[in-house]
Amino acid sequence: MKGLEKDNLAIPQELPEEAQLKLEVIQTLLEPCDRGAYGEKLKAGAQRLGISVRSVQRLFKRYQEEGIAVLTSSCRKDRGHHRIGEEWSDFILNTYKKGNEGSRRMNPKQVAIRVQVRSQELGEDKPPSYRTVLRVLEPVINKKKKSIRSPGWQGSMLSVKTRDGFDLDISYSNQVWQCDHTRADVLLVDKCGNLLGRPWLTTVIDSYSRCIVGINIGFDAPSSQVVALALRHAVLPKQYGAEYKLHCDWGTFGLPQYLFTDGGKDFRSNHLSEIASQLSFVLKLRDRPSEGGIVERPFGTLNTSLFSTLPGYTGSNVQQRPKEAEEDACLTLRELEKLVVRFIVDRYNEGMDARMGDQTLFQRWEAGLPGAPLVLSERELDICLMKQIRRQVQRGGYIQFENINYKGENLEGYAGHTVGLRYDPRDITTIWVYQYDKDQGKELFLARAHAQGLELEQLTLEDAKTSAKRLREKAKTVSNTAILQEVIEREAATKKPTRKQRQKQEQAYRELEPLAVQEKATAEEQMAVEPMLTDASDVEVWDLEQMQEDYGW
Repeated sequence: MKGLEKDNLAIPQELPEEAQLKLEVIQTLLEPCDRGAYGEKLKAGAQRLGISVRSVQRLFKRYQEEGIAVLTSSCRKDRGHHRIGEEWSDFILNTYKKGNEGSRRMNPKQVAIRVQVRSQELGEDKPPSYRTVLRVLEPVINKKKKSIRSPGWQGSMLSVKTRDGFDLDISYSNQVWQCDHTRADVLLVDKCGNLLGRPWLTTVIDSYSRCIVGINIGFDAPSSQVVALALRHAVLPKQYGAEYKLHCDWGTFGLPQYLFTDGGKDFRSNHLSEIASQLSFVLKLRDRPSEGGIVERPFGTLNTSLFSTLPGYTGSNVQQRPKEAEEDACLTLRELEKLVVRFIVDRYNEGMDARMGDQTLFQRWEAGLPGAPLVLSERELDICLMKQIRRQVQRGGYIQFENINYKGENLEGYAGHTVGLRYDPRDITTIWVYQYDKDQGKELFLARAHAQGLELEQLTLEDAKTSAKRLREKAKTVSNTAILQEVIEREAATKKPTRKQRQKQEQAYRELEPLAVQEKATAEEQMAVEPMLTDASDVEVWDLEQMQEDYGW
């Protein structure tokens, strides 16, 4: 054995402390013993040296081949330096620095994701690992931690299990979205104050950041159409006017890699499968109900922090519903939507992420993006709008829908043609017109059509239906009144006595005539005999002709 050669011998007392410890471990392994005891010595040696059992075996093998020199071998020339190029080091440091500028926050795991994306762009097969990223950032992180009293719990990687046995390890933003529905615990009214009921709220949550990326509020029960509208809102960049009074931006958008949901019919529909195929994401169902905690948790926050403070709040228990709920209800769907958007943007998404301690939910979403999210146009997402309804284009390019007249752009030439309409029930002042193309076998976009006189307004489908119903009731009331009055007047104008009725009237007149003549004669005789004792002013004058007319004489 070379370890016993004279030229490789060294005096143990002259060895450094670390080398002396290694020698002691090796000497214990040289002692004869059985296989079980040898394994215990390996474990004990690994624990003393602070290395793995496999490393102890390699050290012992080298000692047998090279002798005691392996204990005093010089360290690597690059020890303390990272075995990656300077460009990668600069990229890691700059990414971490830019990701934590201002109000932004980025952790090493999120930097490692950016490194992987950058490696794919450069066509490299072996990008720096997460451990390498940690080593590069360690000095910066340690320096930062000195100024922080408690860095907080960093959390572990989330993994969810699908119904088909697939494990989804969630490691970046827009990787896995979750979607679910709930009925808002608040009663709404229409513009006229008539009670409508409780609306449905559909939310889309990014699993990595827990950020709410899209919603849909309406009275339509959960369906694939409602899910599609919520997805459309989540995918598109969101712009809100001054009437929403937002202090922050709802900056989430892009496409998910997976949509993770429960097994409801709305999530297993052909329509949603068609949307997933067209937008290139994968539908996955939960393996257990407990896997949906991420998407269900915001419902509780909205209920306790927002809905419970609004007039018309019903509470989650129908049996304990406040008696004043229906009397206090005064919010419309449009007003509730503004309040929900403001709560999500300025409060919920800007809330601190408990797992990180120094990142808001939106900051975690932004920092966890592997790259710039894909921006789709509204036309690419028309498949997410409500199902098409058929209407005929009228002369001049006009279309009627929900008792509203729409003027289409360049639709004059399609007068008499049947077209398909798609619309967003949250605002039907604009609709999108399609026509089926037999050659291509699909609907092709023709034009947009705008509600006449409502170009600067916003009208929900529910408001339009309520207005149409009220107009129909009013028209029905007016029509019924007119019909009744016409019948009365017609009967009065055409009502004449029959022949039998005339004969009875004449017979009654002949029977009363002698009595009337006798009463008249008696009155004249009395007037002639009575002396004129009264003053002329007290005399009452009778008009005989008028009396004859009044009494039918």
